Amino acid sequence: MPMLLLTGATGNIGRELTRILDADGIEFRALVRDSTRAEILPLSAEPARGDLDDPAALQHAMIGVTTLFLLVQGMGLNHTRNALAAAEHAGVGRIVLISSAHVLVEPLPAMGSWHHAREELVRASGIPATILRPGGYMSNALEWIPAVRAGEAILDPSGPGRYAPIDPADIAAVAAHCLTTPGHEGAAYHLTGPETLTIAEQVAILSRIINRNIKIREAVTPEEVVAARFPNGAPPRLAEALVEGFAILRAGVVSTRTDTVAELLGRPAHTFADWCEAHRSAFTD
Repeated sequence: MPMLLLTGATGNIGRELTRILDADGIEFRALVRDSTRAEILPLSAEPARGDLDDPAALQHAMIGVTTLFLLVQGMGLNHTRNALAAAEHAGVGRIVLISSAHVLVEPLPAMGSWHHAREELVRASGIPATILRPGGYMSNALEWIPAVRAGEAILDPSGPGRYAPIDPADIAAVAAHCLTTPGHEGAAYHLTGPETLTIAEQVAILSRIINRNIKIREAVTPEEVVAARFPNGAPPRLAEALVEGFAILRAGVVSTRTDTVAELLGRPAHTFADWCEAHRSAFTD
């Protein structure tokens, strides 16, 4: 069996991935910055203390690793470079990289350019890789929790713009499949959910699932939404990228839907209603 190293193991995708690997009896190591975060990992996980800023910790974490799950957040490239240098030093034979569907948008937006640059670094490393390009995450709806609990309106900057949100659990299931089965080297998979939805339609589905009348405020500017998401201010480059992303969504540029999840897993991708049912308590407790 391969020895897997997971980065981002305690995030939305990573937590789901650790559960899948644990249930399948697959050994893995998880890179964790904070040892207290390791407590949320399955008991079968082997925690490795360190982060992507620390080349020495990465080299130690890579010892014996054959396959790397690489999820890098933020805007820079140093974390990707550090991870790839450690992987090359350790003789890692395969990488599964979480990228973004933003790389498929033309002209390339800021978020797409960051992920495109990471993809290029992975390709240049020479390590066989599989690239996963998910669209918008269903878990982004968790940002609505304060408004839902307070009975306030959810801000909608995208109006008629539609996209096909994907459940992070489905991204994790595809990642697990690619990490543990052969034949995916060199592939780039565009992953979406099974239906295209506006923000208003997602809110209506959530309202039905949790049996609450959730209001929505349309015609807000992207800047208002960024300010609400980051009340203490966002880094300028990130704020600009988010505003650009909302504009692209409103224009309907990212409304593509794929069946890739079903084709790879042999079962349908989760609907937004499925996700809301699974996370009902987050909005109501």
